[in-house]
Amino acid sequence: MKKLLLVPFVLLMFVLIGNKTEAQCVDSTEIQWTVNELFDFHDVIADIWHNAYPEKDFNKMKGYVGAVKEHMEKINNAKLPGIVKDKEAKWKEGLVKFNASAEDYYKAMETSDEQKMLDAAEKLHAEFEFMVRVLKPVTKSVDEFHKLLYVIYHKYYPNKDYNGLSSVIDDLIKRAEEVTKTTLPSRLSPKQDEFNQRAKELYESTIALKAVLETKDGSKIDSAIETMHSNYEKIEGLF
Repeated sequence: MKKLLLVPFVLLMFVLIGNKTEAQCVDSTEIQWTVNELFDFHDVIADIWHNAYPEKDFNKMKGYVGAVKEHMEKINNAKLPGIVKDKEAKWKEGLVKFNASAEDYYKAMETSDEQKMLDAAEKLHAEFEFMVRVLKPVTKSVDEFHKLLYVIYHKYYPNKDYNGLSSVIDDLIKRAEEVTKTTLPSRLSPKQDEFNQRAKELYESTIALKAVLETKDGSKIDSAIETMHSNYEKIEGLF
C-alpha cells in the first residue's frame, strides 16, 4: 500500500523538477515575453474600442484622456524582459507611432469633430495591437523553444557549461520537433512553406548539437550552438 502511495508522489516530483528547467537557471521574468506596462493599458483601450467607439460615446472617449496619458508614460519607461531584448529596435520604432497616435487622440478629444475622434480612437487601438504583435511569439511552440534556447544561449553557452547544456538537450529537441509540426495562424499562411523549411533546419541543427556534445570538443559545440541559434533567428526573421 505504501508503495502504491509513493508512485503518484514520485511522478509529481518528477513533473515539478522537469518544469523547473528554465526557472532554475534564470529569473522567471527574463523568459516571459509580456511587458506589464503595455498590458495594463488593455482595459482602457478595450473599453474605448469595444464600447465607446461603436456606441459613439464621445464623452467616454474624452474621459479616458487622462488614463491614456498615464499609461503611455508608463509604457514609454518600460523595460523589455531579456527574452525579447532582440526586439528592442522594433519596440522603439513602434513606440514612435504609438506615441504619435496618442497625441492625435488627445488633440481630437479637444474638438467636437466626431469623425476625427473616431479615427483617433481607431488609430490608437491599431497601434496598441501592433505593440502587442512586436512582443508576442508567433506560436506557442516557437515560444517554448525560445524559452529554453534563451537559457542555453545566455547562461550555459557563455559559461561553457556543456554539462548543463547536455542535461536539457533532449528537452530542446522535443521542443524543436513541436516547431516542425506547427501550423501558422491564417493571417500568416502564405509563409507556411518557408516556415516549414526553416523549422526543419532548426530541428536538424538541434539534433546535430546533441551529437557534437558527445565529442566534448568545445569549439565544435560552440559552432553548433551558433548554427542552431542562427536557424532560430531565421524563423523569427520571417515575421
